[in-house]
Amino acid sequence: GGKSRRRGKNDADPVKRELVFKEEGQEYAVVVKMLGNGRVSAKCFDKETRIAQIRGAMRKKVWINVGDIILVSLRDFQDNIADIILKYNPDEARDLKTYGELPADTKIEDNEAGSDEEDNDIEFDIDEI
Repeated sequence: GGKSRRRGKNDADPVKRELVFKEEGQEYAVVVKMLGNGRVSAKCFDKETRIAQIRGAMRKKVWINVGDIILVSLRDFQDNIADIILKYNPDEARDLKTYGELPADTKIEDNEAGSDEEDNDIEFDIDEI
């Protein structure tokens, strides 16, 4: 490809997808730490901390960060290792929380919004000019 191939595609707002719930042998988790080499440390909602492997179809296509809510597939032969099969965006994670799938105290980080709310407490006095 040429110049248009290098620029990439303009996929700013993906199509709304159907919400996927956990099944037998799967668990919701939050990413605690990036370990490198396609692995993350994930705190599952069954109170277990597992090393989760990003599956091949998600590598270099779906970017996973600390604080993301993910769906992991548990291994029957290794309890401390799991495979990441889906990353929930913040809207989907909020929906899971309202359906009662996630605990009520789960903190959902909205990384894509680029929220700069630290500067909200600055006040200006116009009368001093």
